[in-house]
Amino acid sequence: MFHGKKVVVVMPAYNAAATLQKTHEEVLAQGIVDHVIVVDDASADETLAIAETLPHTTVHRHAQNTGYGGNQKTCYRLALDEGADIVIMVHPDYQYTPMLIPAMAAIISSGLYDCVLGSRILGGGALRGGMPWWRYVSNRFLTLIENLLMGSKLSEFHTGYRAFSRRLLERLPLHVNSNDFVFDNQMLAQILWLGFGISEVTCPTKYMPEASSINFVRSVKYGFGCLATAAAYRLARMGLCRFAMFP
Repeated sequence: MFHGKKVVVVMPAYNAAATLQKTHEEVLAQGIVDHVIVVDDASADETLAIAETLPHTTVHRHAQNTGYGGNQKTCYRLALDEGADIVIMVHPDYQYTPMLIPAMAAIISSGLYDCVLGSRILGGGALRGGMPWWRYVSNRFLTLIENLLMGSKLSEFHTGYRAFSRRLLERLPLHVNSNDFVFDNQMLAQILWLGFGISEVTCPTKYMPEASSINFVRSVKYGFGCLATAAAYRLARMGLCRFAMFP
């Protein structure tokens, strides 16, 4: 227990055999994680076999690939079923360092914020850490538009390193969100819609050949999805339209 709260790390895994064990070892090395949940989204490699050897871990496998968003829906449902008070999503591809887990958990535990993001943009090290220039430019452009339409001031909407309080996850209608990558963006829009505060901590950027990444075509699709989410948020705030993702 961390300050009397149960900390559960969730890992949405897909073809993560090369980095899963290393990431898991560093997660447990932080000394505050009570349990890990790995959801294997019908990987074609040895992800499942490796996951089943890991200590203090619940492993769930999807019979068919549901997508990144669909994987997260299962992750958060299982974490709440596990009795988690603090849920931290860590990608098993080792792109985000688990060393930030104690800091992120502390912010949630304090009660000041119900969501913490590990931002690759804060600190200005994204490009030095290997983020492709086109990805950096698109990140900054999309974040600018999203901040304008949603009235927020986040440094980025597109990090996959996130921590949540139990009470926040219980309020979010995640089931109506996409099963694709835009799920991340929709989730943050819902958090802002419900009036929950979002904190950010600087996260070192680390791009490796074995780390997961979506291709350019899917990135373009994701970008349009983000813009559509922000536009829907603004229209809903203005009372011009109603959307299921904004209750």
